[in-house]
Amino acid sequence: MKQFLPLEEGDFYLSEEGYKVFTEQYHLKRGYCCESNCKHCPYGYKTRLKRK
Repeated sequence: MKQFLPLEEGDFYLSEEGYKVFTEQYHLKRGYCCESNCKHCPYGYKTRLKRK
């Protein structure tokens, strides 16, 4: 079961479109890769599909 992590300062920022973008700090605190091709993934996950 996934653990709930409260968000802290530096865990995310808002994109120009208003989306929450998680930072490397948050991903490291979470402790695993979700394989969603996150912009700041510190685990080196790369999909075969490229974002447009």
